[in-house]
Amino acid sequence: MPTKNAKSESAGFSAEEHAAMKGRAAELRAEGKQGAKKADGLQAVLESIAKMTPEDRVLAERVHMAVVTNAPGLLPKTWYGMPAYANADGKVVFCFKNAGKFNARYSTLEFQDAAHLDDGEIWPVSYALEKWSPVVEKQVVELVKASIS
Repeated sequence: MPTKNAKSESAGFSAEEHAAMKGRAAELRAEGKQGAKKADGLQAVLESIAKMTPEDRVLAERVHMAVVTNAPGLLPKTWYGMPAYANADGKVVFCFKNAGKFNARYSTLEFQDAAHLDDGEIWPVSYALEKWSPVVEKQVVELVKASIS
């Protein structure tokens, strides 16, 4: 699968990104029971992403990289089979809902009750993702950071 550099649109994880994630999973397992649980969550997310259609997989991989880069305190796990990210209490903050899972027109980034996106009496909690771009990446990073602030 061809891959462009990490700062541009990507057709998938690069070999270096795969190696880094596998290395991190090994580090977590070495930490003992808690680390193994984190590693298992990471592995489940990576397996979930690998099963997606190519279009969904590109989006999910980029979301995953945005999360691990900008919100390293969030714990990857699957939630209803979808890649999700939980806070230290184990509460899901948001998940990536791939279009192929529900035969939908677009994938979504869906924030849950644990996300700190409150803005008055009404605010969005679900964002459609059709294509990855630097603009989309910036918005996703801002949402991820806001959700844990």
